[in-house]
This record gives sequence, C-alpha cells and structure tokens, in this order.
Amino acid sequence: MAHQVVIEKFHEQVQRKTLATCCEDKSCEITAMRESHGRVLWIVLAINAVMFLVEGWAGLLAHSTSLLADALDMLGDALVYGFSLFVLARSARWQAGAALAKGGFMLAFGLGVLGEALYKVFHPVMPGVETMGIVGGIALAANLVCFFLLYRHRGDNLNMSSTWLCSRNDLIANVGVLLAAGGSYLLVSGWPDIIVGAIIASLFLSSALNVLSQAIRALRTPLASAAHL
Repeated sequence: MAHQVVIEKFHEQVQRKTLATCCEDKSCEITAMRESHGRVLWIVLAINAVMFLVEGWAGLLAHSTSLLADALDMLGDALVYGFSLFVLARSARWQAGAALAKGGFMLAFGLGVLGEALYKVFHPVMPGVETMGIVGGIALAANLVCFFLLYRHRGDNLNMSSTWLCSRNDLIANVGVLLAAGGSYLLVSGWPDIIVGAIIASLFLSSALNVLSQAIRALRTPLASAAHL
C-alpha cells in the first residue's frame, strides 16, 4: 500500500513538471516570436522610410504621379510598421485596433491616388520615363526584400497578416510604375500614368476595406463573447 502511494506521488510530480515545462516552453515560444516580429518590422520600417525619400524626390524631379503615389505608399507603410511595433507585445484587442488604423491609412492613400489620377486627366504632364524606370526598379527590389521577410510571419496574427498584405500591394504598385514608365515611353503619353494610378487606387481601396472588416470583426468578438456569459 505504501509502495503504491509513493508511485502515485511520483507520477503526480512528473505530471506537474511536464505541465510547467510545457508552459515555460510556450512562453519562450511566444517571446521568441515577438522578438522575431520586432526585428523584421524594424528592417522593413527602415527600408520603407528610405524609399519614401528616394521615390518622393525622384517623383518631383520626373513629374511622375506613379512615383509620387508609390512614395506616399512607402510613407504609409512606414507608419503602418510603426503601429505594428507599438502593439507587438500588447493584447489581441490592441492588435485589432492597430489593424483598424492601418486600414484607415490604406483607405486614405487609395483615395489620394485616385484623386491624383483624376487630376491628371484634366492636367496631363509627360513624366520622365528614365527616372521612373530606374527608381521604380530600385523600389521593386526593396519591396521584394520586405515581402520575403514578412512572408513567413503572415499567418502569425492579424497584425502581421495586414502588414504582409501591405507589402504584397507594394510589389504590385512597383510593377505598375514600371509598366507606366514603359507605356509612357512607347506611346509618348501621360495616360499610362493615369491608368496605373487608377489601378493602384482600386487595389488600395479593396485591401483597406478587407483590413478594416477583419479589424472590426476582431474588435467585436470579445463583446459578443461577453454578451453570452
């Protein structure tokens, strides 16, 4: 009988140690994931901040709507990554709030690009296609780096998912700038710039609505759960 009691106590101690180790490992895993997110976000934040200055300066020199729009997108992404870093160690509700703010930025920039495209319809300007091609290529390379850095974290949480979505949109916008440069060169016209601006605006507006809907749904989920209690 005493032998059986000793065995039961031994199994109980082993079970407690196993549970404690499991919790400790999970805590370490979460901490490591947050540290990994932080490193990636700081890198892509720096890349986008630098490219905002480069593309903005080049867009002004080349009178290119596409480059200016892409530069503003870079600025928006830099602000978005700043929000992501702010909520990195916070609750899921904080992350949903950050996603809501990011969706608002995306919506604002989408409307801004659409307005610029409409303005160019009535005030056409032939952009500097050489500058568009060179700087557009550099921006594409920079965003490819950001895309692959964020790709492996896209499913970690809502915050990283919406951040990766911004990076994906950047690649499409970069390709659009290059197409606008080639089209303007071949047609000797500013219309490719206008068309690319409209496409980028549509993409941003669609993505913004998607991020906003996910964020609103995430913010409402705790309220719905509390109502059933």
